[in-house]
Amino acid sequence: MAPRMWPFVKLVSKVTIAGGSVYVAYDSGLLGTSEQGSAALEKAKAVVPPALEEWMKYFGLEAQLPTMPKIEFSPVNSWNAGVRWTISRLSEAPTRASEYTNQGLQYIKELIK
Repeated sequence: MAPRMWPFVKLVSKVTIAGGSVYVAYDSGLLGTSEQGSAALEKAKAVVPPALEEWMKYFGLEAQLPTMPKIEFSPVNSWNAGVRWTISRLSEAPTRASEYTNQGLQYIKELIK
């Protein structure tokens, strides 16, 4: 009976871990708007270093943590930059295709001479 229960226990534990991680991400605001994501990032920056120091003291590790680098990244201002870049490249595509076609024709004409 125990060998047949093992796959079920594995499946239940995997589903529980996945569901818990989605719940934590949703509850902390990571799946919300970009403002909520920025607030969650700031909250994590404030909480993670003291928690790591506490765990290191608990386990007797005396390593010095490096300081947190200052990253000036604002998801609010740049989350849509990829879409803007893609649309601008698509709008330039006909002009670029025409230019590259003309360059190719000139190259072939020079080869034929």
